Formats: sequence, structure tokens, C-alpha cells
Amino acid sequence: MTSTADVNHTPTAAEASAAFAALRTEIGKAVIGNDNAIMYLVLALLCRGHVLLEGVPGVAKTLLVRALATALDLDHTRVQFTPDLMPGDVTGSQIYDPHSAEFTFRHGPVFTNLLLADEINRTPPKTQSALLESMEERQVSVDGKPRPLPDPFVVIATQNPIEQEGTYPLPEAQLDRFLFKVDVELPGRDDEFRILQRHAAGFDPRDLAAAGLRPVAGRAHIAAGRAAIGTVTISPEVLAYTVDLCRATRMSPAVQHGASTRGATALMAAARAYAWLTGRGFVTPDDVKSVAVVALRHRLQLRPEAELDGVTTEGVMSSLLLSVPVPV
Repeated sequence: MTSTADVNHTPTAAEASAAFAALRTEIGKAVIGNDNAIMYLVLALLCRGHVLLEGVPGVAKTLLVRALATALDLDHTRVQFTPDLMPGDVTGSQIYDPHSAEFTFRHGPVFTNLLLADEINRTPPKTQSALLESMEERQVSVDGKPRPLPDPFVVIATQNPIEQEGTYPLPEAQLDRFLFKVDVELPGRDDEFRILQRHAAGFDPRDLAAAGLRPVAGRAHIAAGRAAIGTVTISPEVLAYTVDLCRATRMSPAVQHGASTRGATALMAAARAYAWLTGRGFVTPDDVKSVAVVALRHRLQLRPEAELDGVTTEGVMSSLLLSVPVPV
């Protein structure tokens, strides 16, 4: 396992791979189950992507992100999104200094490496949109002056199901900026038993250091991992399969708006990262399939009549994965 002292070194691709494996193990010290959610968070780090975690309250969405932040040697900030939160509370704003008689910029919490946007859909769209520029262009513009954000910069947002009281739907333009939308499910019986067993033994989710979590990866490992992913090859046949899958979402009779070209490039990037994490230097159709649902479902807008019939974006994606021809 990577030690805290190693995070400032220039690691090899193999060392970066080991660090990400250690990262997943470290998060597991605090979060039981949800192994897929942990994997998608790691993939997002490698792909320069953002993640939307959805689930009912109390399924450890926030704990999952806090554990990730603790296991990474990166700056992190948490913002609780509420109905009265203003855009400037996220991005920062110009403050008048009476001593100098000048305006100075006060940096908001978005100026960090890992931003936890907690319950993002409990704030109106005006404040949600404060993240649009930062998520896509990695900068914040105030009074016409762009201010770059640190690298890496990843937004991990949690949201409650939209049918719950006091929630606002995320605009399509913002949903499209998330690399993945991950459902955090209630644990199974065995996992829930282990969670209670751990709490009975004294585990305190508010004190992750006491649980033994420590940084096992940092900027250098992320940079090395991203460089290694750039060497992962993807054949023309697999590229064509990726394109066909995204185009099929646009032609589905249940879908009003399918995946955009941004969605296609996101799917390709996620498949390459997935291939690298599993120890291969090339992408297979199965790699594309493994990440297709979480990379595309939030980019689909269903027709109203399809929603009335109980059709879901997950169901559409599952059907397309069965119907789109897979290259041999």
C-alpha cells in the first residue's frame, strides 16, 4: 500500500495503478458495500469527470465522498446546498474593502480539488447553474475576469430522488456535465449487518482518522494514471460500437433527446479508464458496456408518454445494450 510519504513522488504507471487499488481499499474502511460507486468515483478522477450520486437520505452518500477525500492527498470542500444558497456563496464574489477603497475577490468553496456539493437538488436552478462554467471549463468568471480552478478539479454532487419534497430537477445542461450518474442503493441484509456490527464496535463516521483512513494517493498518482490511460488503445471497431450505442439512444422511440457528442466522448474516456484499471492496454466492447449505463442514462430525456408507461432511462439503456450489434 502506498504510504503518505509517497504521494509527492513521481510514480510509474504500475505504482499509480497500485495506489488506486489502495484507494478503493482505504475507502472500504469507512463504507461497506457500494463497491461499484467507489469504482466510478475512481474512474471519474482518472477521466477529469464529475459524478452525481443519487439515493435516499441515509445511504452513506456523503460518507462515501468524505472517505474519498480523506484517502486522497488533495484539498476538499463541502457545500450544503439549501434553498437560500446564492451563486456567489459557491463561486465567490467581489467584496468592498473600505480601507483600500477597492473591491477584492473573495474565493468561494469551488476553488478546491474535490468539491462535495451536498444535496445539490435542494437549491433552485439559479444557484445550481453557478457550477456550469467551473465543471466544463475549470474556471470561474466574476465581473468578466476568468479565474482558473486548481488541477485536479472534481465535483461530486449528491442528490435526493426528485419525487422527494423540496427538490428541484437539475437542468439538462448541468446533467450533461456529469460523467456518471450513480445510484447509491440501500445495503443488502449482510452488508447492513456488518454496518451495524462496525458501529457497535465504536466506529464513528464523523471521525474517519480514528477509523484508520489516511491518504494513499495524490496529484502525482492521478497525473500518472491519466497519462497511462492516454496510451490505452481503442480499435476502430470498438469506436464504431461506441458511436452506434450513442446514436441508438437518439433513435429510441421512448427517448425525446438522446446522448450528445459530449456523452459519446465521455463514454469512450470512461471505457479507456476502466480498461486500464482492470489491467489491459486496450478497450473491449465489454469495457464500453460496463460503463455505458452510468455514463449515458442521465443524458437521456424520455418522452412524456414513455414516462407515463413506466419506462426508465436504465431500461432504455439495458435494451439498447442487447440490441446494438457488438463487434467481434
